[in-house]
Amino acid sequence: MWRWPPVPPNQKRFTLRRAAVPLCLVDSPPASASPDAEGLIRLDIEIADGRIATIAAAARERDGAGAVDLDGSQVWPCFVDMHTHIDKGHIWPRAANPDGTRDGAIAATAADRERRWNERDVALRMAFALRAAYAHGTAAIRTHIDSTAPQHRISWPVAARMREEWRGRVELQAVTILPIEQLAGPFGEELADLVAASGGILGGVALPASDLDDRLDRAFMLAAARGLELDFHADESLDPNAKALPAIAAAKLRHRFDRQVVVGHCCSLSIQDDAAIDRTLDLVARAGVAVVSLPMCNLFLQDRRPGRTPRRRGVTLLHEMWARGIRVAVASDNCRDPFYAYGDHDALEVFTQAARIAHLDRPVGAWPAAVTRTPAEIMGLRSTGRLAVGGAADLVLFNARGYSELLSRPQADRIVLRGGRAIDTAPPSYRELDELVAAQEPR
Repeated sequence: MWRWPPVPPNQKRFTLRRAAVPLCLVDSPPASASPDAEGLIRLDIEIADGRIATIAAAARERDGAGAVDLDGSQVWPCFVDMHTHIDKGHIWPRAANPDGTRDGAIAATAADRERRWNERDVALRMAFALRAAYAHGTAAIRTHIDSTAPQHRISWPVAARMREEWRGRVELQAVTILPIEQLAGPFGEELADLVAASGGILGGVALPASDLDDRLDRAFMLAAARGLELDFHADESLDPNAKALPAIAAAKLRHRFDRQVVVGHCCSLSIQDDAAIDRTLDLVARAGVAVVSLPMCNLFLQDRRPGRTPRRRGVTLLHEMWARGIRVAVASDNCRDPFYAYGDHDALEVFTQAARIAHLDRPVGAWPAAVTRTPAEIMGLRSTGRLAVGGAADLVLFNARGYSELLSRPQADRIVLRGGRAIDTAPPSYRELDELVAAQEPR
């Protein structure tokens, strides 16, 4: 009987035989490897000295020295989670959302930040999140950092330290998050200078306002003057009049801004009329703005009313964006904090839920790229999130063949290879945070 195989330990050269790999995740796939009905191709992947030495169509022979027969099990590149909030993660036990709404989340987070977010608190929770993500097979994360004064002076140095400590395991990018109107005046200059010195990204929450264009102009000018990219939260509501997404796209065109602009959430687009949707998506495509959807967090917060089943779920229009050539990704967003009570920084869970929620199936096609190569490209990580000869053997092996098998179980027995070597895939215990997240005030 075939058994789920371990990777040969301490072996510098071996071959993963008969691996099933999404075609969309392979650079220069062998011409003789034809995709099946689900877009999977069968490959033999030779690994030598921590890198992918060869990629070939699966051969008939199944054995041989250094061969690991996967029998059609799926192999993916490591994940890229490009919209998270690991500075606020795992505070739920001490800062639960009182009513499950976005306003409740904002209030609970602000109160907890004021009381508890010192350097040690932020660092320990960020490290916990990174350990969980790494164990699940994530190679790169972009995190938004709460940057209202004076928190920016605490959290940004911690983020810089985490980036260095995790270099080579998880590539960490940091983005400011605060209401974009706070970028006005001297504080905006100070924060943008801090971001530039830290190698970060400028961002913020763009809310409906009569002077929204002026606020966006300020953000674009601060970024342009320092060569920074931009990453916004926008339209995270079910108000059809929330239209920051087209305003951001128009600002990018107006400023002839040539660096990457990302917009997250875009929930309100899901309930606008077809004419407004077409205008917005045409503008976003022309501007080259990328969009990231956060389906699990949006489901948790949107259309929540006590005693009433939610009708509208707020997931943005991924299929329509994809059809227009707009680069789209899906990501974790919040984990175990007032904005989302659950989550474990597992990008496979994100993909699984997104496939169910947004019908990223029938066919699955190229959608696996939304948690791998597409966010990697948006983040400027050209060698991450794909299988390529010469690339690092950073892979996730699943005991699952087709997508029905892959998405029906949590794949807790996955094997994660980093540099061709299997890592410990046990996530950290929540008990490690017991003292930190105790409900009582810090000592």
